[in-house]
Amino acid sequence: MELETEQVIVNAVTTTNEMDTLQITDDLDVLLAVLPIRISRALDAVERRSELIEVVMDLGRLPEARFDSGELTLSDQEITPADLQYVIDRIGDFGADNRAGIERTLHRISAIRNRRGDIIGLTCRVGRAVYGTIEIIRDIVLSDKSILLLGRPGVGKTTLLREAARVRGDDRRVVIVDTSNEIAGDGDIPHPSIGRARRMQVPLPDLQHELMIEAVENHMPEVIIIDEIGRELEAVAARTIAERGVQLIGTAHGNTLENLLMNPTLSDLVGGIESVTLSDEEARRRGTQKTVLERKAPPTFEVLIEIKDRQHMVIHHSVSEAVDALLRGWTLSPEVRRVNDDGNVEIARSEPAEENEEEGRHHRRRKREEPRTAHNGSRSSPASWNAGQSNGHGRSRELAAVVSAAEEPSQRRPLRIYPYGIGQNRLRSASKGLKAPIQIVDDLKQADVMMTLKNYYRQQPQPILDAERRNVPVYILRSNTITQMEQALIDIFKIPAEPEDAFSAAMRETQEAIQQVLNGASMAELKPQAANIRSQQHQLARAANLISHSYGREPNRRVRIFSQ
Repeated sequence: MELETEQVIVNAVTTTNEMDTLQITDDLDVLLAVLPIRISRALDAVERRSELIEVVMDLGRLPEARFDSGELTLSDQEITPADLQYVIDRIGDFGADNRAGIERTLHRISAIRNRRGDIIGLTCRVGRAVYGTIEIIRDIVLSDKSILLLGRPGVGKTTLLREAARVRGDDRRVVIVDTSNEIAGDGDIPHPSIGRARRMQVPLPDLQHELMIEAVENHMPEVIIIDEIGRELEAVAARTIAERGVQLIGTAHGNTLENLLMNPTLSDLVGGIESVTLSDEEARRRGTQKTVLERKAPPTFEVLIEIKDRQHMVIHHSVSEAVDALLRGWTLSPEVRRVNDDGNVEIARSEPAEENEEEGRHHRRRKREEPRTAHNGSRSSPASWNAGQSNGHGRSRELAAVVSAAEEPSQRRPLRIYPYGIGQNRLRSASKGLKAPIQIVDDLKQADVMMTLKNYYRQQPQPILDAERRNVPVYILRSNTITQMEQALIDIFKIPAEPEDAFSAAMRETQEAIQQVLNGASMAELKPQAANIRSQQHQLARAANLISHSYGREPNRRVRIFSQ
């Protein structure tokens, strides 16, 4: 999940040794030498060459240079086939992945081809070896634990891998499985930035998983480094390597652990998800529904690092615990590391409950077990209680006084809740997200309100009968989810509800449809949605081990979910 860590409260801050001064090697002159003369001269005249990311050359268009802070047109002459051929003649051969390089450099040239296979565009990306970036996570890399680096394209994952190979290569046998020669550069002699580590080149991207296993079987490595794990076979190979006792350091595209968990191809890297049916006794003990999502297996990687940028990282030191917490709807508090202005590493623990109002809403929407649903709990008088209305009980008037004592929920005295059959940790998470003060009590005599599920209320067990006899308001939830608890607290504390966006509404509808099918329905049909939303709906269905298909034509194309 994506934490807005700029607003987190720091419980404890420790400072490591001052980071080494960053040393950057880019061999930029070598890249400029393979570009057409008018383009290289234009780049020579640019003052911010150190910020250059890539040069784009598309047939029939003006050449562009892309920087961290924008783009720059390099010539008023369009790119011709001769310009493209000029570059092609001066670089290495293109592989099956349409990537080439310049020998003994880290630069990468990627091609765009037409239907006939002719090259009609080139992206010349600057490769830089940045020494010292590993200092922010050096202790983790040296811990012998398998590490997965997660981040968006261009955030610096490969740079960190290269540094990890150099640092680990000083005292371990390190083998790099280099799919596109991006880690150790083009040519048979690897770039010196990887230190003493050895490099295995992959002839075809589809064979990457085989090279991963071959590296373990043939070269006795203690550390395997692999960039861009993106296929299911590669995920399986990674698990095989980890089970053989070899430290694995790899990368994958994604922003947060939650994103990775919902990716059906790569979720196995963090243990995977499966739908489990609990016994009645176990479901009652947990305070959950009978069908729940659980982690399928031990995670391949023990530590997951979310790279926000080169100087800001979020670290999950125990992937298994983090995944279990996500699936149960608990609040995560990962470690947050930053490099301050003095070059020191600050280590803090995030506290999502301290987010500001806008960020808190976004955070809750992403963190909760299922998207927001409209609260549909029964509140029939006198057994159930409707916030804002007196049902004739003295306790209700007393409760109304509690929730109207101050304008802000966080300024009111805690509301004492007696939970019956609902998850207490989820209730605490819901109250933290809303900044609604509550106190969970285990004695009905001390309770301002009881909160239970519809199924339990229908059975009328003794605690609920006692609550009615004592005139304790009973708040009834439709399901044991953070969403329902939040809606109940919103009603009790009279918190203004946020408008529901289209994506959240679609995810809510999908969760409800999945629950219908899990409860015995043969099929559930969703409302028409855009392609990107339908894709997320299919992922949720797969995570619950259900079948889903899209039907109809745009703009009325929609998803149907079926049982196995």
